[in-house]
Amino acid sequence: MKFIGNILWIILGGIIISLYYAIVGILFCLTIIGIPFGVQLLKIAGLALWPFGHEVLPDTNDGGCLSVLMNIIWIVFGGIEIALLHLGFGVICCLTIIGIPFGMQHFKMTLLALVPFGKKIS
Repeated sequence: MKFIGNILWIILGGIIISLYYAIVGILFCLTIIGIPFGVQLLKIAGLALWPFGHEVLPDTNDGGCLSVLMNIIWIVFGGIEIALLHLGFGVICCLTIIGIPFGMQHFKMTLLALVPFGKKIS
């Protein structure tokens, strides 16, 4: 069932979201300062490509205070907009019974898009 959900996700726009995150992540990685943010965008790109069957969990090696600082910078410079976008898509998808599984995946990505540092995908 996860495989079918992932295939439908890719067909219905998951590939576009994933490519967007990957391209922006690679562009961030071109600068030394942007590398940590680019890595987080690439992490989100992986989840956006194949979300069914994956979970967002706290990382055991979360980075402590640096992780909190990076999450604050992330939120201020665009993380909240990304999270609100996924939240909106999740609500729209949940308006229909067929769209509920896709809405749940958007809600999962909302958490990762809001505070990506200190999280891992399993």
